[in-house]
Amino acid sequence: MSSLSRLAGLLREGRFVVTAELSAANSADPEATWRRAEVLRGSVDAINCTDNTGAHVHISSLAAAHLLVEKGLEPIMQLTVRDRNRLALQADLLGAAALGIRNIVLMSGDDVTAGDHPEAQRIYDIDSMQLVEVAAGMRDRGTYLSGRKLEQAPDFFIGAVENPFAPPLEFRPLRLQKKVRAGADFIQTQLVFEVPIFARFMAMVADLGLLNSVFIIPSIGIPRSARGARYMKEKVPGLHVPDSLVDRLQKTPPARQADEGVQIAVELVRAVREIPGVAGVHLIGIKWEEGVVQVAEAAGLVPRPTLSPLATVGGRG
Repeated sequence: MSSLSRLAGLLREGRFVVTAELSAANSADPEATWRRAEVLRGSVDAINCTDNTGAHVHISSLAAAHLLVEKGLEPIMQLTVRDRNRLALQADLLGAAALGIRNIVLMSGDDVTAGDHPEAQRIYDIDSMQLVEVAAGMRDRGTYLSGRKLEQAPDFFIGAVENPFAPPLEFRPLRLQKKVRAGADFIQTQLVFEVPIFARFMAMVADLGLLNSVFIIPSIGIPRSARGARYMKEKVPGLHVPDSLVDRLQKTPPARQADEGVQIAVELVRAVREIPGVAGVHLIGIKWEEGVVQVAEAAGLVPRPTLSPLATVGGRG
């Protein structure tokens, strides 16, 4: 089936893609979102709009993604099962398609205890794997989960997430395989700071024969300070930050730690790019879009490629 997803078209053409995470606004003014997104123009192929990341309330991912569409930027709308039941999830998916949003990443979401509303009610009416199946059913069969027919099926490029570093490590490729079977076209991973573990994960994915079925995009974090790196190491579940990385930043004068963080991210980009099956990188500079641009430039990722006018998209195969 055809799609208007530029991201999907680039991946199918074998281009190494660059995506980035947009710092979600806490403002009703659209300019707050546009200002952040504009910094990334020309340096990335698509921009993730997060869904109450860290279980903190921000502008909705649906609204942010639509604001990007209005400015000619390509969004990737994240959607979590934490906050919505199956009715609301399907309504938001259909609404996103109607608003010109083609790329979606479907996930569980951080637990409410991580955020500023720890007493909030968790929903989890369906899990993230089932949500991938729901989105694929809406796209491929033109039906809601109930089986009721849609008048017009959405054109989705469906993404999911995976953490190569969560134990047991041997289970993670099998979990990814289930997401591919459910309908995922691409995967964005947890932040990669330990390249050898990620390389092992990719080798296991290859052994399962998945590299021809899904595009895998590892996330690369840009540590801005030794304090930030230490926080990720000690406080973020499922994230592996080597002591050597924290020590490297700690030994760097405070005024130069941000620059050193950019250099670390550049080295990680170059390392993961050498791993067979890696289709791109997802750059994350927390509230630091300028850092994303610096990494993209220093790693030789700009200018971004243009898309062939004949490109079409569906799954990877």
